Amino acid sequence: MGKSRDLRLNWQRARQDTPGCETVLHFNNAGAALMPQLVLDAVVGHLQLEAQIGGYEAAAQQVEAVERVYDAVATLLGCQRQEIALIENATRAWDMGFYSVPLKKGDRILTGVSEYGSNFIAFLQVARKTGATIEVIPNDEFGQISIPKLRQAIDERVKLIAITHVATNGGLVNPAVDVGNVAKDAGILYLLDACQSVGQMPINVNEIGCDMLSATGRKYLRGPRGTGFLYVREGVIEQLEPPFLDMQAAEWASKDTFRIRADARRFENWETNYAGKIGLGVAVDYALSWGLAAIEHRIRHLADRLRDQLSDMDGVKLQDLGQKKCGIVSFTVEEKEPSEIKQLLSEKKINLSVSSAQGTRLDMDARGLTSVLRASVHYYNTEAEVERFCTTLASLV
Repeated sequence: MGKSRDLRLNWQRARQDTPGCETVLHFNNAGAALMPQLVLDAVVGHLQLEAQIGGYEAAAQQVEAVERVYDAVATLLGCQRQEIALIENATRAWDMGFYSVPLKKGDRILTGVSEYGSNFIAFLQVARKTGATIEVIPNDEFGQISIPKLRQAIDERVKLIAITHVATNGGLVNPAVDVGNVAKDAGILYLLDACQSVGQMPINVNEIGCDMLSATGRKYLRGPRGTGFLYVREGVIEQLEPPFLDMQAAEWASKDTFRIRADARRFENWETNYAGKIGLGVAVDYALSWGLAAIEHRIRHLADRLRDQLSDMDGVKLQDLGQKKCGIVSFTVEEKEPSEIKQLLSEKKINLSVSSAQGTRLDMDARGLTSVLRASVHYYNTEAEVERFCTTLASLV
């Protein structure tokens, strides 16, 4: 009884806080969620301040608000503020971590079948430049990374394990903690792309055991676009030299010398979107005020309901994988292109997205898919919206 009460979430108030709920049925939260009013106010308020007194002056006046973001993100991830770098998006945050890993010919990078396209492109570039190799660990029977196969692949040449926590094209939640145990046992760096998982479920980097984690503000955290962050475990920061430096990341100590910062801010750059950064902090605090366990409970309830209804619909096939699933629901419609369905739903003010093979080519090619529809729910969505979505979709099939 107590647990159920603790996990209840006042979605009515969440909708009142979210102006966009009056305009659209938004099932594209894995793309960019609807911002709550207080996040919008924080971003616009800082932009107005910049217009009134100047950008540098506004930043100087809002030092406390900017510094608060590091504390908020550290609380969200269960780490220390000095382990957080605020970066303009999740891809660049991931890049700053990955490209800092010293790799050479013969070194091995282990990843999974569901790895995100941008990450894999980076693997290919570094492999071409250094002679390192990329090895994809097969899936288990549930379609998630196989932990036994991962253990079997470990040897002294493996220098990095890098996986995506939640695949962009479906409900799959990879067993990140189990991967962390493998990495810890072998003493191997572990980079986790948590772009889709942060904000929709509790994330604790110490429980996961990752050395680096990247995430965005615009998705399940409901922050502004152009915001992201990188966690780097304090014990490995000194091992990782960022691929580029500036006066935020390092100090020009003398004519011929520089000193890189000792904390995670070595991965940042000096020029930044202060309005977006402040908005990100407000969004993280807002998520924390609801509680991530309650958010996850609500999202999974709505996603399960959506999957149940779609599975009973003629002509619709669910395409989700994984033993544990999340708020991202992927499916295809017989004899209909996903882009066509997306457009028809958009005309009825229903938002969802299309995931193409570019995003997860290894997985999509293996399953003979070129694209899938992706409906991603959030805690401010409702059971009535699930019903309306399915009823509308059925009229188009």
